[in-house]
Amino acid sequence: MTPDPSSSLLVNIELPRKGFRLQVDLVLPAQGITVLYGVSGSGKTSLLRCVAGLERPERAKIVIGNEVWQDSDQRLFVPTHKRLLGYVFQEASLFEHLNVRDNLQFGLKQRHTPQSSSLLDTAISLLGIGHLLHRQPAGLSGGERQRVAIARALACGPQILLLDEPMSALDQARRDEVMPWLEKLRDQLKLPMLYVTHSANELQRLADHVVALEQGRVVASGPIHDILGNAEHPIIAGDDAGSVLIGRVSDLHSEWQMARITLGPADFWVSQNNLAIGQDVRLLVMARDVSITQEKPEHTSIQNHLPCQVVSIAPDTHPSQLRVQLRCDNITLTARITQRAQAMLQLQPGQSVWAQVKSVALVK
Repeated sequence: MTPDPSSSLLVNIELPRKGFRLQVDLVLPAQGITVLYGVSGSGKTSLLRCVAGLERPERAKIVIGNEVWQDSDQRLFVPTHKRLLGYVFQEASLFEHLNVRDNLQFGLKQRHTPQSSSLLDTAISLLGIGHLLHRQPAGLSGGERQRVAIARALACGPQILLLDEPMSALDQARRDEVMPWLEKLRDQLKLPMLYVTHSANELQRLADHVVALEQGRVVASGPIHDILGNAEHPIIAGDDAGSVLIGRVSDLHSEWQMARITLGPADFWVSQNNLAIGQDVRLLVMARDVSITQEKPEHTSIQNHLPCQVVSIAPDTHPSQLRVQLRCDNITLTARITQRAQAMLQLQPGQSVWAQVKSVALVK
């Protein structure tokens, strides 16, 4: 579905860079996380800086809602300090001589409004940093510092939040600490967020919408489930390939400690983890965990299996491997199988098969 321009972010940019030319023409959703994805040097951060007004392209039109931030045809350019945005950098830039509360309040001095105190309290609550307010930055972990930086960016009441690889400077333990808070922001805030990353895991866990960039050009743009479900033109391949599915908790089984997640006519069973009936959840199914059989599985320990149709078969990153796109009613799955398996099963597009899903990760 194409976003409504009156309540979305319009970005039309041409900017020469060393080795390539950034050229994008996008209309992005007005809420949720849009992930700008690609390898280093693909233009992700340059695009983010243009939206922030930190770069001034030779040709650009940037509109958020009904507010024009830049229009080169009209010689209009709103400087960064007049754009109502929050910006989170790769490393949290906190004032070391101020405690956490004073760091948060510092950013409000330039944009003080009657709602400032309420916005600050909301940001503190959303990021779970109330117990850190009297601490000095030197005593914070990397994950805590980044949560404070995000709260500071939110406290000014921005129209959009820009995040430039906010977890790239963190080790895995600190990333695992910050990730649930980012998921909480995505789910609770009616705020557009542009999130730069080259991490497949961050893309799969956080993105509502994806813009994939290569050499300054958009090679894919759309909802996360559509982009990851395209096996013929994947933006993630090999061991990291997978499908993101959105379902609803329909049953809890106390004896098995399992939850049934319903996605249209299909059901998946996952481990019970403080879920509630009626709760919407995000599932990640890795391609390496999907196998294919020609007959309905019986007497198997694999609990999740569903009838599908083969949509496409394409080469994967290794010559022995293939990516098979499967359509299961309203669900798209990707299976990673060997060429030998494809030959033995004589798989062809249009063929009816059964998908067995060995493992499903609950990522929300």
